[in-house]
Amino acid sequence: MDKLKALIFDLDGVIVTTEHNHFIAWKRTAESLGIPFEEEHNELLKGVSRVDSLKKILELGSKTISTEEFNALLISKNEFYVDSIQDLNQSDLLPGVLSLLEEARSKGIKLGIGSSSKNANFILKLLKIDHFFDVVIDGNGVEHPKPHPEVFLNGAKALSLAPAECIVFEDAASGITAAKAGGFIAIAVGNPNIAELADTYFNDLTEFSLEAYA
Repeated sequence: MDKLKALIFDLDGVIVTTEHNHFIAWKRTAESLGIPFEEEHNELLKGVSRVDSLKKILELGSKTISTEEFNALLISKNEFYVDSIQDLNQSDLLPGVLSLLEEARSKGIKLGIGSSSKNANFILKLLKIDHFFDVVIDGNGVEHPKPHPEVFLNGAKALSLAPAECIVFEDAASGITAAKAGGFIAIAVGNPNIAELADTYFNDLTEFSLEAYA
């Protein structure tokens, strides 16, 4: 790669895990439609936008609903999810996150978020790490969700950098696919099922060394 100038992180599963909160919210939504929804179904939604997640749930149950009901379910799911994460704080950060953010900042490496979540800024504020990031591109700022590379390309553009100058950290297949398609170094974190898709795999960010990419 070119000289490393930025780190771009997916949010959920890389910075913090609210996966269980999403699961409970989606399970509640699915069951309101009479669609059974368990942990293995939730795997299908990792790294997927809210709209596409609901579409997948409807496919699971072979259901069709009106546009009005669809939009109402998106709103109720998000309200339930947001209520469930009000107590998030810095102690919920995944291993190695805070020290990596601090080290990168001290070395002049730019930091970004590239997330499908539309709640990214809200979550970063709850975690009290929003001040670390030069750019936050989330589900509100893209036309094409992952696995399209737009979210990461927009992040690199906002940082005035080329993809080859950035490392992307992801825990979902759709995110790794998006990063690779955009020309980024793609590091998988915490999900061994996608290790083969990525350039490198780490169990968590304590295993990542900036020096290795200096």
